[in-house]
Amino acid sequence: MEDLITVHHEMGHVQYYLQYKDLPVGFRRGANPGFHEAVGDVLALSASTPSHLKEIGLLDNADEDYEAQINYMLSMALDKIAFLPFGYLMDMWRWSVFTGETTPDKYNDKWWQLRRCLQGISEPLNRMKDPGDFDPGSKYHIPANTPYIRYFVSFVLQFQLHEALCNVAKQAGPLHKCDIYRSKEAGKKLGDMLKLGSSRPWPEALEQVANTRKLSASSLIKYFDPLIKWLREQNKGEAVGWDDEDGCPRPPNTSSATSFTIPSLFGFLTVCTIVSIYL
Repeated sequence: MEDLITVHHEMGHVQYYLQYKDLPVGFRRGANPGFHEAVGDVLALSASTPSHLKEIGLLDNADEDYEAQINYMLSMALDKIAFLPFGYLMDMWRWSVFTGETTPDKYNDKWWQLRRCLQGISEPLNRMKDPGDFDPGSKYHIPANTPYIRYFVSFVLQFQLHEALCNVAKQAGPLHKCDIYRSKEAGKKLGDMLKLGSSRPWPEALEQVANTRKLSASSLIKYFDPLIKWLREQNKGEAVGWDDEDGCPRPPNTSSATSFTIPSLFGFLTVCTIVSIYL
């Protein structure tokens, strides 16, 4: 299954290349870097549905009962949602280094402060004692100086494009069940956007498919809405979140870290941060 998703992701890049190949060289790239990463994942959102896997002969039975749907969305959330805070903190750390806010002797401190704060992950042992420790360097994109915010943006954008294309394909039902396979209308709508390359500002490219010039996490939340409701029910009476040590940011109008529920984390790490990053 992982290989199938990877193939769709990489073919999304290839299809983008093919669609804008006739543009002047300077415009042969995505509307912004997040678009290039999102295109293949948009297709994978359809290709990974049980109904699609059954249709192409990779699954014998597309079980539609409630438990199967929750299991499917939990699997998707582990891929799509668990990544969001990491995708964001990578360049939060990098930008703090570039501005001089984080000095070399605090590189590792800042890295783990962000990981504790946004991911709820603590280092396995004390990583602050040796000034030579440099855990950010274990992630390829840091020493390679490769921007990472593109992946964060793509993980939001892909759901926005997915919902728009599902509407074009006249797909009814929950968003997590939508499959645009064989929809010529959806294919043309997406293809027309890809043909623009970077010849137009990215809000115009987005508007061509989604009828809006603003990135929004609303489609992502809509996709996972059944899972959000299930998690709320399962976690009744439980303390959700982690200690807000090191001055961890919190969603507005909250007083404790237990406010880091799934819905507020979505809103905090997508809607608010995207506005400050790209608009």
